[in-house]
Amino acid sequence: MSTPVLVYDGDCAFCSSCVDFALRRVAPGIAAVPFQDGGVTDEQRARAENEVLVLHPDGRRVWGGVDAVAVLLLASPHSAWWPLGALLRTGPVRPVAMAAYRWVAANRHRMPGGTAACRIRPPE
Repeated sequence: MSTPVLVYDGDCAFCSSCVDFALRRVAPGIAAVPFQDGGVTDEQRARAENEVLVLHPDGRRVWGGVDAVAVLLLASPHSAWWPLGALLRTGPVRPVAMAAYRWVAANRHRMPGGTAACRIRPPE
């Protein structure tokens, strides 16, 4: 793997739309794969059912949720995204961004383009 990989829920229309936007506007050089296609560990799959992941090319680092979004923004070739990526990682903004990410993830089936298939299932 030579580029970061964005891992997402390919069954979720909302997630797929967000990834399409990210690939077109934010980080066109990044690879994106649905966790359903395999190629991720069981632990990564379990995480990707609830949050987007960015896997570093070295294979040793994995970011999830708002951290993955920040890394994606900071990795963009478009410098206009860098301040937002840095802001998401700062002390005062980080807890708010994390809460907002969790709320959106929990309600993704209600987001524009979301369907019942987008709902996160509670752990068994």
